[in-house]
Order: sequence, then C-alpha cells, then structure tokens
Amino acid sequence: MSEETVASTAGQSRPTEGAAADRRRGMVLAIVLALQTMLILDVNVVNIALPDLKEALDFTPTGLSWVLSSYLLAFGGLLLLGGRAGDVLGHRRGMLIGVTVFTLASLLGGLADSAGTLIAARALQGVGAAIAAPTVLALIATHFTDDKSRARALGLYAAVSGSGAAIGLIGGGLLTDWLSWRWVLFINVPIGVALLIAAPMFIHETERTPARFDLGGALTSTVGTTALVYGFIRAAESGWSDTLTLGSFALAIALLAFFVLIETHAKQPITPLRLFADRNRATGYLSLLFVMAAGNAMFFFLTQFLQEVRGFTPIQAGLAFVPLAVLILATSGIAAKVLPRVGPRMLTAVGAAAISIGLIWFARITPEAEYLSALLGPMLVAGLGMGTLLVGVTTILMSGVAPEESGAASGLLNVMQQIGGALGLAIMVTVFGAAGRAASNEFPSGLDAKGTADFVLTEGVTTAFAWGAGFTALTILLTLIMRTVPTGGGVTEPMPEQAPKQAANPEGREVTTP
Repeated sequence: MSEETVASTAGQSRPTEGAAADRRRGMVLAIVLALQTMLILDVNVVNIALPDLKEALDFTPTGLSWVLSSYLLAFGGLLLLGGRAGDVLGHRRGMLIGVTVFTLASLLGGLADSAGTLIAARALQGVGAAIAAPTVLALIATHFTDDKSRARALGLYAAVSGSGAAIGLIGGGLLTDWLSWRWVLFINVPIGVALLIAAPMFIHETERTPARFDLGGALTSTVGTTALVYGFIRAAESGWSDTLTLGSFALAIALLAFFVLIETHAKQPITPLRLFADRNRATGYLSLLFVMAAGNAMFFFLTQFLQEVRGFTPIQAGLAFVPLAVLILATSGIAAKVLPRVGPRMLTAVGAAAISIGLIWFARITPEAEYLSALLGPMLVAGLGMGTLLVGVTTILMSGVAPEESGAASGLLNVMQQIGGALGLAIMVTVFGAAGRAASNEFPSGLDAKGTADFVLTEGVTTAFAWGAGFTALTILLTLIMRTVPTGGGVTEPMPEQAPKQAANPEGREVTTP
C-alpha cells in the first residue's frame, strides 16, 4: 500500500472515529437525562393520581400523605448513602442497581391491591432513587470532559430538572384519566428496562473510590425521621395522647440523638455536622426545610381540592398547575441573573414573602372558588416566590464551602428538600385533620352530603395553607440573622468564618419542585 493511500485512509478514519465518539456521548446523555426525568417526574406524576388512589385503595384522608412521605423519607434519608455507594461501587454499577430497584418497586406499586402494599412499594422506589440519583451528575462529569460538551449536558440536565414538574403534572393527569392511577407507576417499568439495556452498551464504568459506608448514620436518621413523621400523622387520626403517637415521638428523639452521636464520632460520616457550624448555612438549611414543607403541602392539598371539591378531571388538574411550574422555572433564571446585584439574602427574603402572600391568599378560598378568579392568582405569586427563593437559598448553602466538602454540601441540600417535604406534609396533615374534625361539628345548615364534605375538606385545606404561610414567614425572619453572603458576581460579601469563595452557579443546581 502506498504512503498516499495510508495517509488518505488515516485521514478518513479520524472523522469516522470522532463521529462515533459523538454518537456514543449522545447516547450517554440520552440515558442519564431519561433517568433524571424518571426520578423528577415521580412525585408530581403520583400527586395528580391521589384522589383516585384514595378511592381505589381505601386510604384515609391523613393516611394518603404516606403515598408521598414514604418515597420522600426513603429518598432523602438514604440519598447521601447512595452517593457514597456510587463512589465505592462505580457510578454505572450504582445507576444499574438503583434503576433495578426503582423499576421493580414501580411494578409492585402498580400491582398493589392494598394501601400498605403501595406505601411499601413507594418506600422501595425511594431507596432506588437514592442510589440512582447521585450517579446522574457523576456520569455527566466523567463522560463529558471538555468545557463545551459538559456545558451543553449540564444545560439540558437543568432544563429537564426544571421542567419535570410541569411534565409530571400533565403526564399524571393523562395517564390517570385515560388509563388508571396504576399507570403513573407502570410507566416507569418500560423506561427502567430500556435504561438497564442501554446503559451497559454505552456508559463505561468509573473508577472506584475506597470509602466506608456509614450505615449506622443512614439508618438512625431515616428511621428516626420516619418515626417523627408517623407521630404527626398518627396524632392527626388518634390525638396527641395516643400511646402510639407518644411512642413514635419518643423513638424519633432517641434515634435522632443517636444519629448525632454517631456522626460526631464517625471517621467518614454520612452527614458532616461541621457544615451546620456556620450560622448562614444552618439557617439556610432550616429555611429550605420550611419552604419545602409549605410547597409540598400546597401541591398535596390543592390537588385534592381541585378534583374532589371543584370537580376537575385529572387532566384538568394537571394543566391547572402548569402556570405555577413554568413560572418557577422562568423566575429561577431571572433570579440567577440579578443575584450579583441584590445578593442571596434579599432573594431569599423576597421569595419567602411572595410564597407567604400566595398561601395566605389560598387560605381565603371557599368551596365555590373558581380557578381563574380565585386560584390562578395565588398560584402565580407562589411560583414567583419559589423560583426566586430557591436561587437565593441555594447560593447561601453552597457559598464558602471547601472544595473537598462541596459534594457533601450539595447532597445535604437535596436531602433537606426531601426530608423537609415529608416532615412539612406530616405537620400540615395533622393541622388538616384537626380543622376538618372541628368543621364537621360546625358546618352551615342546609348543606347536602356533598356540600358538607366539600365544606369540611375546604376548612382543613385552608387551615393547612395558613400554617404553611407561617412556615415561610419564619424564613423571612431567619434571613435577618444571616450574615452577608458571597454572591458570585459584582457584589462580594465576606463570610464570617471563611474567606470568600465563588458561589455555586444557581442555574446548575439540582432542584426538586414540590
């Protein structure tokens, strides 16, 4: 073969190899984005099906909250352990394990014939999500090494995360209305199977990192938080003097105290408690808990109000939430741009104030409330507040974090979102139950059975909204005790204990919309 022929052949092979590499990266991106979409959709797609679930499996009004809480508690409680598992086992292997568990749990949930089976399946889904979710960003980082491709991948990741709420709400409505509530769970099965087939073909395994599993910390925190949530929900049904209620709170206190003891002495703790030593970060985590508590409860109760009181179909209920979800996404982008000028504390305070106004507005609705005149307005105000606050509080939590602790700080941020949603929902369900019982004894005369049921549910829902507004108002007060925070832009405000560092880009964060 001549030198010219060899050179020509080599010249042709290089573009071919480059095209093959691009196709491979494209498949990797499609796989990880499909996984992220499946995980992001799960809460919202189930939310729309709650009224149908309640009727089909004979849930009590307060027991229905476990459909969400069991998932959130397992997901949030085991998320940091799942991230450690990916480091130790390899991120592709971690992804495959998590997707397998999530897919099997989805199948089990779709086939459930009792409330207990569905709740167990939802908890198992949370375990799978906790293992799979941390691998998404890790696989993007290892497969997209140049700045251009990584920026594109992260941009698509952020778009999927931000739009997941709207897609989940619409998808949940379509599946429930056209098929049945079971399909909001069954839909994960073909997606999961496709991921399990495609991932080994296109994703290479990452290097393993030797580490220790803090099983004691993970189990005591998860079981302790679950006991706390159960105590609140039990109180809503059986009262505060009930033996199981008191026993649950006692168990929760003991386990959470033991968790702190374990984390204080662990060589590789699942939750580095030193992250709470900074005043700003501690108040930021508390603010996130309060906001997620109010946000998750808002979705939970509005879904039931729209379908059970106002008579919306699942599709109509899903579409009703779309303006809220879209505004959260749009406002987040705007808030990220103004962050350098106003600072994260101002964004957090303004966002919390807007959410409070929206919830107070919701607390004034009546069973006759029309969507356009009484519900759309507070939805938009609350959505504006959520998008603004999430950028501010995320910046506060990630500012001044040492590079070696950035993963733990980011993971803990997501844990607080899940745990805050579960705890807040439990508290709101307790308030909802107490208000509903009071209303059932003092309803207006002349109402038929449907009118009485609508009045009782509305009284419970509006009381829960008022408490939610109280939670977000506390966030405003928390911003007053924060010290100045670096903004990552033109305004640089020094942290108290550490030298200023570049804040994390809010647009690149992982946010779970309630």
